[in-house]
Amino acid sequence: MKTSYLTLCAILVLSSCTLGPDFQLPGFSGGTKWKETQSTSGTRLPDDWWRLFNDRELTGLVDRALAANNDLAAAKSRVDTARALVGVDRARMFPTLDLSGSAGVSRSSQDSVGSQLPAGISVPLQSERYRSTFDLAYEPDLWGRNRRLIEASSAQAAASEALFDSLRLGVAAEVARQYFLLRGLDQQAIVLQETIKSRKNTLDLEQSKNDAGLIDGLATSQARTELELARNDVAIVERQRGSAEHALAVLCGTRPSDFSVASRTSKSALPSLRAALPAEVLNRRPDVRAAEQDLRAANARIGVAEAAFYPNFSLSAGGGFESVDAKRFLDWENRALSLGAGIAAPIFDGGTNKSNYQASISRRDEALANYKNTLLVALREVEDALVDLKGLAGSRTALDQALASSRDTQRISQERYDKGLSGYLEVVEAGRTVLRVELVLAQIDANQRITLAALAKALGGGWSGK
Repeated sequence: MKTSYLTLCAILVLSSCTLGPDFQLPGFSGGTKWKETQSTSGTRLPDDWWRLFNDRELTGLVDRALAANNDLAAAKSRVDTARALVGVDRARMFPTLDLSGSAGVSRSSQDSVGSQLPAGISVPLQSERYRSTFDLAYEPDLWGRNRRLIEASSAQAAASEALFDSLRLGVAAEVARQYFLLRGLDQQAIVLQETIKSRKNTLDLEQSKNDAGLIDGLATSQARTELELARNDVAIVERQRGSAEHALAVLCGTRPSDFSVASRTSKSALPSLRAALPAEVLNRRPDVRAAEQDLRAANARIGVAEAAFYPNFSLSAGGGFESVDAKRFLDWENRALSLGAGIAAPIFDGGTNKSNYQASISRRDEALANYKNTLLVALREVEDALVDLKGLAGSRTALDQALASSRDTQRISQERYDKGLSGYLEVVEAGRTVLRVELVLAQIDANQRITLAALAKALGGGWSGK
C-alpha cells in the first residue's frame, strides 16, 4: 500500500501542467520622434531631477515630502501587503504539517451503563483517551492553478511598487508646482508693492496740487482709485500664496499652522531637460510599468479560472500515538498511522466556473485597454509639456518687448501730462498696462518652472531602475 501511495504521488506531481495563456506584452511603438520637438539636447533626467533647478529650498521641501508624506506612507504599506500576499500564494505549493493533540476523561452513570448489561457483568464507568498526531496534507498543483496565483500576486506586488514610484514622482512634482507657484506670487507681490509705493507718491502729489487749486479733484480721485486697486491685487496674491503654502505643508506631512516659507524670488536659470526617445520614456514611466503588471496579473487569473474545470487531488498522511492510559501513551504498540488520497471533480455548478472564466477574459481585455491607454496618455503628457514650454517661451519673448514699450509709453504719457498736453487718464492707462505686463511676466516665469516640473514627471522622473 505504501508503494502504491508513493507511486500515485509521483504520477500526480510529474503529470502536472499549467493552464491558461502565457503572458505576452502587446506590441506597441511609441514612435521615433516627438511631434513638438526634434531636439534631443539638454540634461538627461537624474533620479533627483528637482536639483536641476539649483534651489536649495525646493530640494529641502521635496526631500522632506518624500520622507514624511502620508500618502506615500500608505502606499508603502500597500506594497508591503502585496509582497506578503505573494508569500501566502507561494505557500500553496508546499504541504502543510500540523500537530494536533487531545486528552479527555469521561465517566458514565451506574444506572445508564448497568441497565444495558446482563446481570452479574460490570464495566468501568470511567474512561480516558489520549491522542497526539502529526497530520500532513498536500494538494498537487496539477493544472498550474497555484503557479498562476503566484504569477498574479507577484505581478500585483510589482504593480504596487510601480504605483509607489509613480506616487513619489507625483509628490515631488506637486511640491515643485506649489513651490514655483508660491515664488511666482512672491514676485507679483514685489511688483505690486512697488506699484503701491509709486501710486501713493502720485496720489500725494496730485492731492497737493488739488489743495493748491492748481487742478480739480478728478486726477486725485483717479490716483486714489488706482492705489486701492493695487492694494486689492495684493490681498488676492496674499490669499493665493497662503493656499499654496498650506498645500506644501500637507505634502510635507505637517500642520499648516506649523509650516511657513519665507517670501523671496527665484532667480536661478531654467534647466534644459532632454525629452529622450518615446520608447525610453515609456520604459521609464512607473505608471506604464504598473499597467503592464496589472495586465500580467489579469492574464494569469485566466489560468486560475480555467483550472476550476478540472478535478482537484489531495494527499494526506498522519502519524502519532493514541492510548487510553497516560502511562503507556508513548509505547510503540500505541502508534497510529494513516494514509489517504482524495479527488473532487466539478459535476454541476450552475455555470459558476464558466461565468468566472468569461469574467477573467473580460478583466484581461479591460487591463489590456487600460495598458494601451496609459501608453497614449504618457505620450500625450510629454507632448503637452513640450508645447507648453514652446508657447511660454514665445510669450516670454513677446512680453519682454511689450514691457519695454509699455514703460516708454508710460514715460511719454507722464511727460505729456506734466506739460498739460493730455489728461491724467492717459497716465493711468499707461500705468495699468505696465503693471499688467509685469504681473503676467511673473506668472510666465513661474509657469515655465512649473511646466519643466510637469515635463520631468511626464518623462518618468528618475525611478527607471526599479
